[in-house]
Amino acid sequence: MPRTAQPAPASSTPKAATPMAFAQAIVRAYTVRGMDPAGALSQSQITPAQLQDTKACITSGQMEVLSAAAMRELDDEALGWFSRRLPWGSYGMLARASLSAPTLGLALARWCRHHALLTDDILLQLTSEGEHTRLAITERRDLGELREFCLVSMLRNALGLASWFIDSRLPVLAAEFPFAAPPHAPAYAVLFSGPTRFGAPHAAVQFDARYLALPLTRDEAAMKQMLQHALPLTVRQYRRDRLLVARVRQLLATAPDAAHNAQLLAERLHVSPRTLHRQLKEEGASLQVLKDEVRQGRAIELLRRTPRPIKQVAEAAGFASEKSFIRAFRGWTGQSPADFRRQARAPA
Repeated sequence: MPRTAQPAPASSTPKAATPMAFAQAIVRAYTVRGMDPAGALSQSQITPAQLQDTKACITSGQMEVLSAAAMRELDDEALGWFSRRLPWGSYGMLARASLSAPTLGLALARWCRHHALLTDDILLQLTSEGEHTRLAITERRDLGELREFCLVSMLRNALGLASWFIDSRLPVLAAEFPFAAPPHAPAYAVLFSGPTRFGAPHAAVQFDARYLALPLTRDEAAMKQMLQHALPLTVRQYRRDRLLVARVRQLLATAPDAAHNAQLLAERLHVSPRTLHRQLKEEGASLQVLKDEVRQGRAIELLRRTPRPIKQVAEAAGFASEKSFIRAFRGWTGQSPADFRRQARAPA
């Protein structure tokens, strides 16, 4: 039975959440090449004793430093994942090739297609069905001991670049991996915002397809600057979410029960209540205003199109009592629900 790692509440305080297993994977890449990782470990302030502690975690900053040093010393941006190394600048080339795309969907499609030119060890595929888009990895050879690190890093790389392209967080609705849950499975709740399933057929992430229609907001100058410090995009979550308002509206409309509880709403969006309120404020909205918009729209639709009693309309619109609904409806329209219904159904 596949196991699922549930997302942890978001936090603005940096913490050691990257599994030491990923640092150990980088060290194995050095070993295969017959090289000494001591310098890179020293730069990232990871001691030999810490490296051997399989239960330990390092900070995103330490992972950035270690990865950057290893990529340069090994001259391999894939850090030993593939049958041939990817020289420094390989992924920058892919990013530039996607920069001229008008939308995120076309940019990611180019990224997947061009990645096959770098290696045929894996295949990246982007597919959409209804409201959801899936970015999946097909393995074409045994990735060995670096399998987990490779699959996780590839998906995080793509998500990080996609977020940068559109200047927005790209929330993961679900992630899945084709191996058993590792001892550090709880760390996946930090790496991927949605729940993570282990024991799946392929490595993949799923997100809202509406993000694919967003235009790219970056130019060549921004690309040049980003590539000088690209690793934070891979190991850190992007904060801003340009579709958060739309996602909140949709959730309030499809799950009215969530409107009563900010904590429940935040959990379903895979953020903390504090982050939810802050991000909505940054987008010029508030949770209360969005609740009222959705409730009003739902109530008006039911009053116009159904014969339901006012009490049932109040319940369907997410109100705890008929009295509070009538009071709110008067504030929205200047009429009682009953008067609104009569006027809406009156012959022209």
